[in-house]
Amino acid sequence: MPVDFEVIVVGAGHAGSEAALASARLGRRTLLVSGDLGTVARMSCNPAIGGLAKGQVVREIDALGGAMGLVADRTGIQFKVLNASRGPAVRGPRCQSDKARYSAEMRKLLDATVGLTLMRGTVSGFRIEPGGLSGLLLDDGSLIPCRAAVVTSGTFLRGLIHVGEERHQAGRWGEPPATTLSESLGSLGLRLGRMKTGTPPRLLRASLSTGRMEVASGDPAPVPFSFRSRQESFPGLPQMDCWLTHTSAEVHDLIRENLHHSPLYSGRITGRGPRYCPSIEDKVVRFPEKERHQIFVEPEGLDTDWMYLNGLSMSLPAFLQERIVRAIPGLEDSVMLRPAYAVEYDMVWPEQLGDTLEVRGIPGLFLAGQINGTSGYEEAAGQGLVAGTNAARRAAGQDEPFVLGRHEAYIGVMIDDLVTLGTDEPYRLLSSRAEHRLLLGADTAYARLTPLAVAAGLVSERDAEGLLRREERIREAREAFGRIKVYPDRLTQADLARYEMEISEESTVARLLKRPGLDARRAREWVLSYLAGRGEEAAGIDSLGVEGFGRILDELRYEGFVEKERSGLSRILKAQERVIPPGFAYRGMPGLSLEAQDKLERHRPRTLGQASRIPGVPPAAITLLLARLTLGNAAASGPASSPAGGE
Repeated sequence: MPVDFEVIVVGAGHAGSEAALASARLGRRTLLVSGDLGTVARMSCNPAIGGLAKGQVVREIDALGGAMGLVADRTGIQFKVLNASRGPAVRGPRCQSDKARYSAEMRKLLDATVGLTLMRGTVSGFRIEPGGLSGLLLDDGSLIPCRAAVVTSGTFLRGLIHVGEERHQAGRWGEPPATTLSESLGSLGLRLGRMKTGTPPRLLRASLSTGRMEVASGDPAPVPFSFRSRQESFPGLPQMDCWLTHTSAEVHDLIRENLHHSPLYSGRITGRGPRYCPSIEDKVVRFPEKERHQIFVEPEGLDTDWMYLNGLSMSLPAFLQERIVRAIPGLEDSVMLRPAYAVEYDMVWPEQLGDTLEVRGIPGLFLAGQINGTSGYEEAAGQGLVAGTNAARRAAGQDEPFVLGRHEAYIGVMIDDLVTLGTDEPYRLLSSRAEHRLLLGADTAYARLTPLAVAAGLVSERDAEGLLRREERIREAREAFGRIKVYPDRLTQADLARYEMEISEESTVARLLKRPGLDARRAREWVLSYLAGRGEEAAGIDSLGVEGFGRILDELRYEGFVEKERSGLSRILKAQERVIPPGFAYRGMPGLSLEAQDKLERHRPRTLGQASRIPGVPPAAITLLLARLTLGNAAASGPASSPAGGE
């Protein structure tokens, strides 16, 4: 059947925007459908991008040709690298965003993308044929044929908002839920669950006493997310401060005395909330020994009076929220513009998906974002990019999946966690989830992923040329530093003393730079001075800048740890990347427990590595599977032999 659109993306949030852009970049005729095109990439909660683990994801999205990092750079009003004093693997770039400008800038990119059409509408169902998905149904009864679709419904599936005992159906404040779509997903045989998230109150800026709070400024030398921002004026907007205050004993007492008003504790909310971003009620109950909790007071933009209270999400009645807020230092006279609220919504248990984010058993139907049980703009955007890429490949009839390994990207860690382990609460990326995090720093995202993006068609060779050339200059400079000798003559000793370094025997530039205490700016200054004094070429260092030089410093100082990690990883991958044939029969396999058989049949892991991470599948079972695969007796052609059959 001829189709006007090959790929349809449902929902224009952070997942939907990246999915639509990826599909269109790959040359597929793409339609993005949303109930309200004025809310593209809306920041429903915190007006910020990045953070610990999340900042790495934003860099990965950028390295793969996505838009989040570039849009964040163009609309950021405060930039900060979290954990800046620690190793590169755990540093997290973050920016405070202008909420309205972020949405408008993403809409501008979508409108300008060739092959992408935006349409206002509400998707209510799916047309499934023997070969898989063939179209989407709208609430007006019309059918839009397609070859693949990505559903990114956020918190809208039967969304229900709670403020104390008041509740009303909505996916976000003032926006209607998607009820029929939820029913349609269930009718496909998908198992649905119920989860909960929340957002804090918004206050009037002029009503705050910021003089009673601690100023929380951004970095004096902001670092952009996107490599493409180096070609633009950065930062593009005036930079603003945030403020830090704390809850108090009075606040905690108010919450404890009124827990019966909270739908979280009265039983009115049944969905599971995020453990790593709890409401203030949860914090007070779960951590009674804590005398206070941090509250960051953050502007929502340059041209708005709305202020966001980061750390104070709750679902108590509005009148109690006002009392609680006004008991916090600096907020005594505050005016509440909108109360905090909790929202419950339906989601799909993600172990029903493959690692391409395609629904198992329904070719062409992909899911991304909060519908898969995740929390956060960055997690949603990363899934959207992968789902959009694979949907485009499905629509083009390409069999090779686009899959990122756990050793290649935080995005790969997240997707593997979801489809292999599932989740019983809103999933949030953490550095601790990545066993190979030494290899996944934000600074290495381009070296890791841009070659993959070029091979996949997500980034053109021309667009990648400058970035890959920079990576090559960094590699060449690092190698040169290992060759250039430094001798302990009097002039060199005096020069090094200015940088609080000593030398007593022949060394190299690389060995000297491994010493702690010298920052990238001063280290670069010394190297350029030393090379100039010897009449040697600067090995391209002068064009790298302080950020590029910092990358070299990190690589030199941590190379022992990194090499050890890579060596161990290569051994692990040989076994873990062993592909299990799609029809492999676990039932009746000798030595495999019934529990392991059930889990493996349910999850249908693609690789031995995925199988090893399924709860209830012990190492002994993995050894059995490896032996069976090695013998070449995978049961794709029929059931495994029983013990009575001569095994």
